[in-house]
Amino acid sequence: MAEYSQILYETDGRLAYITLNRPEKLNALTNTLRAEVMDAMRQAEHDEQVGVIVLRASGRSFSAGYDLSQARAENVSELAGRSGLPDTGTTHPGDNQWARSVVMTNWIIWELAKPVVAQIQGHCLAGGTELATVCDFRIVAEDAQIGYPPVRAMTTMDMMWTPWFMSPAKAREFAYIGDSISGTDMVTAGWANYAVPKEDLGEFTEKFARRMAHIDNEMLMYSKRAVNRQYETMGIRQGLASGTEIQSISSQRAAASEWRRRVQEDGLKAALEWRDGPFRDFRGAYASAPKDRPVAGTDR
Repeated sequence: MAEYSQILYETDGRLAYITLNRPEKLNALTNTLRAEVMDAMRQAEHDEQVGVIVLRASGRSFSAGYDLSQARAENVSELAGRSGLPDTGTTHPGDNQWARSVVMTNWIIWELAKPVVAQIQGHCLAGGTELATVCDFRIVAEDAQIGYPPVRAMTTMDMMWTPWFMSPAKAREFAYIGDSISGTDMVTAGWANYAVPKEDLGEFTEKFARRMAHIDNEMLMYSKRAVNRQYETMGIRQGLASGTEIQSISSQRAAASEWRRRVQEDGLKAALEWRDGPFRDFRGAYASAPKDRPVAGTDR
């Protein structure tokens, strides 16, 4: 088995645990971390003793999303291959291929023979929501905060999952504004299976996973495949693929340069405060965030 630097992997009877392990960075997703998660998923799939996989995270948050610093572009993982991205069978050459790589990577979990249960606490933002969504089940802390703030100034969602896992009204709200929604409300919206007090999250998730693990591996595989194929018949693969193309186009709009300029001139943290300032949440909650800034592209 490969040695991992940004995740933990362990088994306990019929369960395999994959733990995002960058708590000091709120488990922001680097390419190395993403590659290691997918490798560990395949390791668990290969282990005949494992029936169910639990994806969880160290520290106070599941994931703050993709690492927007240089760390996302790191090329240090042996698992990342030629491109420095998780291996999806292509190096994704050319500009504006990020969203395509994201979706193709996440299909690995979708096609996995074994069910994956995401255990979510704290913040689950942007790319963190995409990773959690492609899992088969989501169990969340009641006070978890799930959101997609990049749509406020950066690009559309990399993986346009909301129309598939939320009501039409909530799907639009989440994809247009990116506000955080509590774990409790995400159950109501249809995205999460259960919301429990955060102190009970680990125990509840384990009981849920162990109950499912009484079923033999092949039966679980065929049940998962049967459900997946229904979504695919309805067009989820084509829908998510078309979403990646629109994400690429959205990155070329005139106001997108405002975000890039602020990152380059002021630094990432200041740019995030600018992005979230009028919304007064996430980085916009800081006292230094510009609460009354002009709309992007209208202040220069």
